[in-house]
Amino acid sequence: MSNDNPTADDVVIEDEKGTPIEQNLKSRATWFRCLFICIYAALVWLASLVGVFVVVLGFFWMLFTGEVNTQLRQAGQSIASYMYQAVRYMTFNTDTKPFPFGASWPSGTPEDTN
Repeated sequence: MSNDNPTADDVVIEDEKGTPIEQNLKSRATWFRCLFICIYAALVWLASLVGVFVVVLGFFWMLFTGEVNTQLRQAGQSIASYMYQAVRYMTFNTDTKPFPFGASWPSGTPEDTN
């Protein structure tokens, strides 16, 4: 037998978990969160484009008819609620995923902002 090998009592097993940074880098949850943040960022961008369209359409509706279109107002509120939910998720204020991976699409009432 060679004396170069340590005995079983002298072997130090390295911590398999590693440092917190290593744990986070190896965590699937961290990388899935990153993926969802990227997806929701794209969806918020798309929702903002639709929101601008709703705003412009609502303005012209008001300009030509003299009254507010309630359907456009509800659509605008729904888009704003969705964007609020998505930004809350992306900024780690909630773990609840908004539409399409979690909650349903907001109905357009101000109570849907939570």
